[in-house]
Amino acid sequence: MPEISMDVNGTQVSAEVRPNTLLTEVLREKLGLTGTHIGCDTSQCGACVVHMNGDSVKACTVLAAQANGAKIVTIEGLSRGGDLHPMQAAFREAHGLQCGFCTPGMIMSAVDLLAKNPSPSEPEIRSWLKGNICRCTGYHNIVKAVQNAAAQMSGRAVAAE
Repeated sequence: MPEISMDVNGTQVSAEVRPNTLLTEVLREKLGLTGTHIGCDTSQCGACVVHMNGDSVKACTVLAAQANGAKIVTIEGLSRGGDLHPMQAAFREAHGLQCGFCTPGMIMSAVDLLAKNPSPSEPEIRSWLKGNICRCTGYHNIVKAVQNAAAQMSGRAVAAE
């Protein structure tokens, strides 16, 4: 089996993979990073979103071999020490979650959105997150969490609940 290597959350890792091994399998089963969830295996739900070379991707549709040499950031790589990333904190504070299954993918997608558009409108947030499905919430608190994180990360006042 060929060996791949990549930077995952700031650590250089390598793994032997079959040609059809998905990135989700490497992250979850070989590296123990179970925050990357597998929901549908068809790129519909977004629970598996990670960052690859600075862009959000659905890891259930990325072959591990395609990630060879890449820089990967998972939900586990967002926080530093005991400090949550501002987006993680905003999801907690705005209750942008219920069961939590979709939350890692939502957060990873939202972080990528703010990297590309630091001050998105509500329609822009909703459009960006359309590839992430939550079966528990009405999305209102998710959008509010993204708005709050955007405000906090840019130094603006956070909107009242």
